[in-house]
Amino acid sequence: MEKPQINVLRQTYGFDDVSIVPGNVTINPDQTNVSLKIGDIVFNIPIIAAAMDAVTDVNFATLMSKTGGLAVLNIEGVYTKYENPKAVLEEIAQASDSDMTGILQRVYSEPIKDELIARRIKEVKESGAICAVSVTPANTKRLAPVITESGADILVVQSTVTTARHISKSYHGLVFSELCRMVNIPVVVGNCVSYSTCLELMRTGVSGILVGVGPGAACTSRQVLGIGVPQITSTMDCAAAREAYLTETGRYVPIITDGGFRCGGDLCKAIAAGADGVMIGSIFAQTKEAPGKGYHWGMSTPHLALPRGTRIKVGIRGTLEQVLFGPSSVTDGSQNLVGALRVAMGMCGAFNIREMQQAELVLAPSITTEGKHWQLARL
Repeated sequence: MEKPQINVLRQTYGFDDVSIVPGNVTINPDQTNVSLKIGDIVFNIPIIAAAMDAVTDVNFATLMSKTGGLAVLNIEGVYTKYENPKAVLEEIAQASDSDMTGILQRVYSEPIKDELIARRIKEVKESGAICAVSVTPANTKRLAPVITESGADILVVQSTVTTARHISKSYHGLVFSELCRMVNIPVVVGNCVSYSTCLELMRTGVSGILVGVGPGAACTSRQVLGIGVPQITSTMDCAAAREAYLTETGRYVPIITDGGFRCGGDLCKAIAAGADGVMIGSIFAQTKEAPGKGYHWGMSTPHLALPRGTRIKVGIRGTLEQVLFGPSSVTDGSQNLVGALRVAMGMCGAFNIREMQQAELVLAPSITTEGKHWQLARL
C-alpha cells in the first residue's frame, strides 16, 4: 500500500542562495535607466523607504523624494498619534531592552488622530515631495477619505499577509476593487509571496504589489508564526503573476520586493529575480537623517497580544546621499545602492529594469564564501 502524500515540499531560495550571471554584452553604467513607475508617477530610482516610524518621517519623505525615490509614511504610527513625535522617538531610543516591548505597546496604544494625518500629509506636500502613506487593511475604509482629501499621491495598504479574499465578521469588508475606484490615486497593496495571491490582487485594479513576508531585520513573524517564503522565490513567483496578468489584460503592474536587504548585491538579485523596485528599512534606519536615532523596529512590534518584531540597534553609519549614491565609506555594500545596481546592469548588458529582469540567475550557495577566507576570518 502506497504511503499517503499529505504535503509536498519544494525548494525555495533567498538572496544568499543565488548569483547573477554576467551578460554576453556589457554597457556603461551611466547609460542605464533605473526608473520605476507606479500608476502615472515615475521615480528616477526604484528604491522605496519603508513605512516604519524609525525610517520615514516628514523630513525623510521629503529628502527621499528629492533624490528621485519614494518614502512611505506610516499614518498609524507615532506621527499621527502625537503632536510631538520626537519626544516619543527619544523615549523608544533610550529604553532598555527589557522594557522595550511594554513601552512600544503603550506608545502605540494612543489613538490615531485624523487632524494629524491631514497635517503630516500637508507637510510632505508643502515640501514639494511625492506623498505616499501606509495604512493597515482594518483602518483603510475609515481613513481613506482623510488621506485623499488631504492630498496624498499614493495609498499603500499593508499588513503582514494581504489577500484579495479576506473572511471576517464584518458584513462588508475591504474590497480592493472598490477602494481603487473610491480613492482615485494609485493603490499599492502588500504583502504577498505567491503567484495565485499576487494575480488575484492585480485583478482588483491595484497599481503595485509588495512582495515579502517576514524577511525584515526587525521582524520576527517567521519565528513567531512560522510563515514566510524566501525573497528570491517569492519575487520570481509574483513576477510570473505580473507577466500572466500583462498577457491577460495588457496592463503592467509593478512588483516591489519588500524587506531582507543588507547590501547592493541583494537589491540587484531582487531585480534580476523579476522585481521592478525594492522597499528597504534597516539600511535607511542607519542614516543620519532617519528619525530612529540608530534604532529600528517593525510595524508589528507593538501588537498588544502578539508582538512580531523587536527593536534592533543598527547604528548610524552615513547619510542618505551615501546610501543611495555614495561615495561609500564602508566595504559591505550597504552604501551607493543605485551605483551598485547600475554597475550590475552594465555587466549584464541591461539598459533598463525590464532587461535586467531577464538576467540569468544560478544557484550559488557558496557565492558569498568562496575564496573569502581572509574576509570571514576578520568577522
